[in-house]
Amino acid sequence: MKIELTDQMNEIVMKLLHYFITEQEYSPIILHGAQNEIWLENLNSDYKIVRIVTNYIHNDEQLQYDILKTKQITKRIKRKTFSFSMNVMSIFLNIGDNVTIDSEEQVGNISCVRLKDINDIKNHHMLLEVFPDISKETNFKEEGMELFMKITNDIGKKNEQAAREAEDIFTPKKPIVTSALIILNVIVFIAMYVFGNGSTNSYTLFKFGAFSKLAILDGEYFRLITSAFLHIGITHLLCNMYSLYVIGPQLESFFGKTKFLIIYLFSAISGNLLSMVFPGDGGLSAGASGAIFGLLGSLLYFGYHYRVYLGNVVKSQIIPLIILNLMIGFMLPGINNAAHIGGLIGGVLVTMAVGVNYKSTTSEKINGVILTLIYTLFIIYMGFVGV
Repeated sequence: MKIELTDQMNEIVMKLLHYFITEQEYSPIILHGAQNEIWLENLNSDYKIVRIVTNYIHNDEQLQYDILKTKQITKRIKRKTFSFSMNVMSIFLNIGDNVTIDSEEQVGNISCVRLKDINDIKNHHMLLEVFPDISKETNFKEEGMELFMKITNDIGKKNEQAAREAEDIFTPKKPIVTSALIILNVIVFIAMYVFGNGSTNSYTLFKFGAFSKLAILDGEYFRLITSAFLHIGITHLLCNMYSLYVIGPQLESFFGKTKFLIIYLFSAISGNLLSMVFPGDGGLSAGASGAIFGLLGSLLYFGYHYRVYLGNVVKSQIIPLIILNLMIGFMLPGINNAAHIGGLIGGVLVTMAVGVNYKSTTSEKINGVILTLIYTLFIIYMGFVGV
């Protein structure tokens, strides 16, 4: 972005940047070919995009072109970030007096604000409604070089903090819980041969805790979790353990050991609870696939929050993988697809409840807990009472 400013306009830009970056958690967007304008993004704000435009708008036609260009760029950002709607606030600092625009004007999802001086903020109801502290937070005692140094240092510290958070999230960590889960599944599989008649024997599966709706209705609730550690045949074990080996370390690194284990176990239980509602042929079932689908749902929710980093991965890999596996489950016989769907839903909801580090707000996590409880109680009722 190429910006040539007067001293007064430079001061306004610096103060606005300081406010939106340090106080409102916005981040700059790099756009090729965009000159004399700064794009800022915060996907959790009412206005996901804020533009600070210093380009001289000298007539109505140029203003309309600017709005059209903004709409086109916004569409691209929406596709990249999986945003269904995207409100944009364009703050114009250099509009000619002959341009017919109110001090505040709404054009579709684009709010246009005309600002000539930083003190004009007090007269802009639209700005104050969305950002009630903007007038106070852009009122600095410092002036000149002292002001420039303060703003530069504050923005630098904020960028360093964001970099540390990203490093903490995306730096690979030892997958201790994932490794333990894989080892436990393998040990149980071997034990079915040592202390039973093999992993494909119905009696052995039942004895080791496979899913059985009749047995669970009879009070053997432990099957809701033990069945997730049993596998029917070596191919079944290898497929699920390979999936866990690929997905698990990433999620364990993103969420930490405790949250990861909660997501895994709850997804397994959620899958089996939905199997109580849709038990298929009513026979025995087993496997970690419900929990693994929960991890995919969790990864989808995480990717949504970090879609600036993972947007393309979510679109090109995670979503197609989920759809493909669900389709296979519907087309092939003998697959408990209810467990897959239940695990997927449970994974998303419990991830909302435990929260995504540095992204989830307290209100989001509370909503996640409430939705998780409602969903769990509903499928418990449908599985044990309603059906």
